[in-house]
Amino acid sequence: MRGSWLGIVLLVVLLGAGGRALWVWLDRPIERVSVGGDLQYVSASYLQNHMAPLMRGKTWLSVDLGDLRHRAKRIGWLAEVSVSREWPNALRFELVEQRPVARWNDDELLNEEGEPFDIGQVTPPDGLPDLAGPDDSGKEVLNYLEKLQGRFDTLGVEVTQLRLEARGAWRLQLDDSVWIMLGRNDRDARLARLTAAWQRQLGSQASQIRYIDLRYPNGVAVAWHGETDTDSLNGDEGS
Repeated sequence: MRGSWLGIVLLVVLLGAGGRALWVWLDRPIERVSVGGDLQYVSASYLQNHMAPLMRGKTWLSVDLGDLRHRAKRIGWLAEVSVSREWPNALRFELVEQRPVARWNDDELLNEEGEPFDIGQVTPPDGLPDLAGPDDSGKEVLNYLEKLQGRFDTLGVEVTQLRLEARGAWRLQLDDSVWIMLGRNDRDARLARLTAAWQRQLGSQASQIRYIDLRYPNGVAVAWHGETDTDSLNGDEGS
């Protein structure tokens, strides 16, 4: 009986030693990393420079894929990351890029969800609207841009800048030229007055306008290039 138990113990020891040896043999240093995904902005050199430190000192079986995915997602231009092992000593990354839809607060970009991310060393596309606002207001500003652009499309102009001030006032720029001081209150009514004035007179004179102030109860005020005073169109100044 004692001999049978001894045989079982020896078998377990041998299996354990064999398993440990197999693990050591399989758990080799990572020698190859492949990257997949529809990448438009992020270059191979950018990914190499940012991902190489994540694999330093890691081995194929021991590396924590969940942690590696989490750390890779911190790379500014990556929205989604999945990681898998490939036999015998490689890792495969599948990447989804951020899709930039606007510049944000001068040194960041916004994605489609209104979430900011760093520009880094990647060149963003030309023609993005320039947005700004307090922290955590990216989605609000982006949503309001879409609403405003729907209105200004009918006038044949584009909102190229939009700013939300800390106290809640809005201002915007049309066609990289005319600034619109919209303020905080009665925004829809103020924009309606602007639309009427633009169609009646201001649109044809846009190249001569510095800014239009809509913060009036019944009209608008216009500041012209080369002039220090503003002309009031059908209204008195309000708060």
